[in-house]
Amino acid sequence: MIRRASLLALVCAGAPACAPPQSSVAPRPLPEAAPVHVARDNPFAGARFYVDPGFVAKVEATAASTPARADQIRRVEAFPTAVWLDSIASVASVSRHLDAALALQKSSGQPVVTLFVIYDLPERDCSAKASAGELTASNRGEERYKTEFIAPIAAQFRAHDAQRIAVVVEPDSLANVATNLSVGRCAAAEGIYRRSLAAAIRALALPNVSLYLDAAHAGWLGWGSNRRKIARIFRDVLDAAGGVDLVRGFATNVSNYDSLHDGDIARLEPSDPCHDEIGYVEKLTESLAELGIAGKGFVIDTARNGRAGIRTKSASWCNIKGAGLGARPQASPAPGIDAYWWVKPPGDSDGGSDPNGPGFDDACGPAAADSAQGAPPAGQWFVPYFLQLVENADPPV
Repeated sequence: MIRRASLLALVCAGAPACAPPQSSVAPRPLPEAAPVHVARDNPFAGARFYVDPGFVAKVEATAASTPARADQIRRVEAFPTAVWLDSIASVASVSRHLDAALALQKSSGQPVVTLFVIYDLPERDCSAKASAGELTASNRGEERYKTEFIAPIAAQFRAHDAQRIAVVVEPDSLANVATNLSVGRCAAAEGIYRRSLAAAIRALALPNVSLYLDAAHAGWLGWGSNRRKIARIFRDVLDAAGGVDLVRGFATNVSNYDSLHDGDIARLEPSDPCHDEIGYVEKLTESLAELGIAGKGFVIDTARNGRAGIRTKSASWCNIKGAGLGARPQASPAPGIDAYWWVKPPGDSDGGSDPNGPGFDDACGPAAADSAQGAPPAGQWFVPYFLQLVENADPPV
């Protein structure tokens, strides 16, 4: 369910575009072990937020082509989205983004936080087709993930050790281990997922880096049995990585539509005790604490969860009709929440609706009642959908 980020770079609203020379970092082997990093502090607190100019450029182009709504559309340019690293080729962009953020940090005298998503796990998104990745078990994917993807990212993070970096680690990965091992591809990928994520956590747990493991969302893991499963999986993977203190916390609702409060789940899934994302975070916190994972912060993706009552089933995930932008990115919006953030760049497609197109998944197609049609493949800019998100924004843009 990926939406990929642009390789361009920019900083906070109103800042000029920056285009430092592209740097290339040669792959390095991962270290055998990393020093334990206890991420006690909220990296978003007291910081300015890095804004990806690739997202700004797409919004600007849409505003230019929609002059009647241009002023409203351009207001969206002020808000940060995550930088998605979804391929080996995308890794070279890390330094460019961080160099631009550092320039703002130096000129403003205020810390700047940049949020990345790493999303290139071997056998990626094993229970769906729209966002299958480049790495597989058969093409040495596990080895390449460590040496060609994670290691050069870690090297670039280390080279920018005076900056705050937050990372959402592999959406749609361990949640599939918790609930979808009946899917043959997920069962085959379980060991790869566990080993690869432990290695990624170990390599990226640097003093200036705050890691947030993806924890799916209320409509997926809200039930007690699912929460206990994912908490056990988190504990096992973190133990294999080197300890629970290597991560700052967890990310929820990434690329999804669950409301912060009073959402659809009570109506669509009345047996789910977590009716919204805030409730899910509260109950997941309890499940984690039972296994000794305590004191963690959460990032909630609010890019598309501004409107409730728009789905006929909570399992619908692809370009949901009627969705709107949700709460604006902000630090410390509620107890236990490090940030609301637009992790999924709003306007990037979840998957193509053409049955004959690349990566087609039935969840995106003509038979999917909740999904907008006319959608391009995953990660491509979907202009009508972006305009819908702006029109339905709550609070309004």
